Amino acid sequence: MNAYDSKRMVDVLAPLGYCQSEQLENADLVILNTCHIREKAAEKIYSELGRLRAIKNERLESGSPMMIGVAGCVAQAEGAEMLRRAPFVDLVFGPQTYHRLPEMVARAQRDMGAREFSGRGIIDTQFPIEPKFDSLPPATSPGPSAFLTVQEGCDRFCTFCVVPYTRGAEFSRSVADVIAEAVALVDSGARELILLGQNVNAYHGVSPAGGEWRLAELIRELAEIPNLERLRYTTSHPRDMTSDLIRAHGEIEILMPYLHLPVQSGSDRVLSAMNRQHTSENYLDIIEAVRAARPNIALSSDFIVGHPGETEEDFEDTLTLVERVGFAQAYSFKYSPRPGTPASAMEDIVTEDEKSSRLARLQEVLNKQQSQFNEEFVGVVLPVLIDRKGRDENQLAGRSPWMQAVHVDFDRPESAQLAYGKTIDVRIMTARPNSLAALPLNKLGSAG
Repeated sequence: MNAYDSKRMVDVLAPLGYCQSEQLENADLVILNTCHIREKAAEKIYSELGRLRAIKNERLESGSPMMIGVAGCVAQAEGAEMLRRAPFVDLVFGPQTYHRLPEMVARAQRDMGAREFSGRGIIDTQFPIEPKFDSLPPATSPGPSAFLTVQEGCDRFCTFCVVPYTRGAEFSRSVADVIAEAVALVDSGARELILLGQNVNAYHGVSPAGGEWRLAELIRELAEIPNLERLRYTTSHPRDMTSDLIRAHGEIEILMPYLHLPVQSGSDRVLSAMNRQHTSENYLDIIEAVRAARPNIALSSDFIVGHPGETEEDFEDTLTLVERVGFAQAYSFKYSPRPGTPASAMEDIVTEDEKSSRLARLQEVLNKQQSQFNEEFVGVVLPVLIDRKGRDENQLAGRSPWMQAVHVDFDRPESAQLAYGKTIDVRIMTARPNSLAALPLNKLGSAG
């Protein structure tokens, strides 16, 4: 979501003459787009601001002022405190107000000559009445794969999560708005669209006929867009994994065989304390139904270890669930208390040592499953959408249908140039823990 928001900030600022700079020191405006999900992410912002202050001072001395902005969920949650700790920051604005960036920048430019770190930075963290999407310019694709926000906010109020307080209540864009942006992205080069939402499968947008469509109906409509080759969506909640959405995985060819469905814990007691509103058996039933609809689907999930009150038995339940499901990929973290959330006031805190130990044990199992999943593709021919440069010369990278990163080595620069932006067949030569290495079929002497 932050990657999408950052791209849209660039679009909003373009009419003012701003374009992205490759060198931080040369930037007239620096915006740090922040995340408040975990404590470590929030802490990093202040060290980064300290580095920026030194650059800003150097630029000021040379008569070339730099403007600094902080955006996103940390800005939303800590706006006033941020300006107290870093009064040299010019703009602080939340994720729902970046469409007003041109006005904020204009105000800050007027104020820059009148203040010297006086703490008079501009704060805009209100939740606007009008949807910000109505004020954004037409979207353009940054490449062959593009994000598309269809839903924001969350009404689930998991006890550990700060999102409802920083992103607000659930809001779904209208079907017409989503389709229009999707068509614009495809027309400008996107071949894959990744539908985004804090709780994306809670989507319930106004339909063209004035009714309401859920995510499955929206996906079916998007699948009809000419030249669109792939669809994905993230992030989902088990409570909103409806039967029509599960059927869509088996019926819509361009909906990729990959599902990210966070479970967080395998213990029903912990799930209840988290206010997840599902049990481990509910989750396993969903997985069984999804696999029945799309047998080759790959599954990904999120896990939190050490939530207040989690016992060793609770953690063992999580390991049991992981073994029963088998994940192609997963994200796992130690519980991090977020200010203002119900869990931050809970007692029976798990020690840091115990959290670290459990996380290491969980990640050992998850990493083994991911490695095994990747190794199954060695020697297999896969279609890969080439969407970025690789690390090595004549190397490009992309994603398999199962969301694996694939690095493809070409024999000539011309071959690589022709492949960019296309879905090509490659043969997997090597499986690594987090990626696959491949050669294009024509380099092996085969057709393609």
